Amino acid sequence: MLRVGLTGGIGSGKSEAAARFAELGAVVIDSDRLAREVVAPGTDGLAEVVSVFGAGVLTADGSLDRPALGRLVFGDETARRRLEGIIHPRVRARAEELTLAAPADAVVVNDVPLLVEAGLGPAYHLVVVVQAVERMRVEWLARGRGMGTAEAMARIRAQASDLQRAEAADVVLTNYGPLAELAGQVRALWTGRLVRYEENVRLRRRDPPGELAVVPYDPTWPAQFARVGARVARAAGPAGLRVDHIGSTAVPGLPAKDVIDAQLVVASLADADALADALAEAGFPRLPGQWQDSPKPDEPDPQAWAKRLHVGADPGRAVNLHVRVAGSPAARYALLMRDYLRAVPAERDGYAEVKHQLAASVRDRSEYAEAKEPWFDEVWPRMTGWARRTGWTAPA
Repeated sequence: MLRVGLTGGIGSGKSEAAARFAELGAVVIDSDRLAREVVAPGTDGLAEVVSVFGAGVLTADGSLDRPALGRLVFGDETARRRLEGIIHPRVRARAEELTLAAPADAVVVNDVPLLVEAGLGPAYHLVVVVQAVERMRVEWLARGRGMGTAEAMARIRAQASDLQRAEAADVVLTNYGPLAELAGQVRALWTGRLVRYEENVRLRRRDPPGELAVVPYDPTWPAQFARVGARVARAAGPAGLRVDHIGSTAVPGLPAKDVIDAQLVVASLADADALADALAEAGFPRLPGQWQDSPKPDEPDPQAWAKRLHVGADPGRAVNLHVRVAGSPAARYALLMRDYLRAVPAERDGYAEVKHQLAASVRDRSEYAEAKEPWFDEVWPRMTGWARRTGWTAPA
């Protein structure tokens, strides 16, 4: 099962995107509809709302008077949070019930207006944001909901900004023109990524690695890691002591393969093994076999470099997740290499040249990784010397 979080500001066209996902076969769970269900007449949710906000939020027939309630909470941060404390837990519980009832091979799209505001992104395999220009949103709110310009603008300003949503988004769908264009983007995402992503998660596999290519540094790599790392941390729970961005994509200005390398630090390899299922369900299946990093001269014991290796199941974002033991030379080395290359531009640039030369001469990724080892051996004494001179230490 694949869990997709769909969000967008009021008037952005999010509901239109949700409808197109449903047409393609997704199980769509509409949080707005659930928010109405959990405060329907006769529910304990409605009873609690009345207890907190008074009988003035009821209509003559005993149902919730939404405009009246809106006037009480809009612009009042404390009142809004009290209302959210009543509704949001009930909506999340009901959404989870519906998700668990979906078929095992379903793509479940959770339509969540306040996904970003509530920090729910890590709960999903993928976050999709629908964006529209503000002027179009105001016009739609006037036509569709009868709002005046001032009210529409106030509602827009009360939500997360486009920038905040973009930072949380794995995919941004733009609703800048005819709805057919938005529908086309939804279809392309579905056929080109989501269907295969669901299969990969369910079958605990990844897409075959693509052709070896070293590309220029992408300034969005750190933000992409932040989303990956948050999902890993959520899946690992307390057993995950730390998630680090490592490897070439963690070094500004360094060309790299377009693969996010992340390091999950755990207390023991037994803990790493115990997390295998949770990480796979979160979209990071474990690669079979025994894995270890190359020992270095002052730590020659191969067992000290043992790790578990997981990969990303998302066809649109390659990830290598190295699960290493806290305090091990392997975990320390990954951070030392990253920080050394960040601090010494000449070494970073020298490594970049090695990368380009090897990428032009070797056949595949495995050969490329092996061919880089002599450079790592060469830089080792300079790097450890730098660590001693600067007092560098690995995080606790």
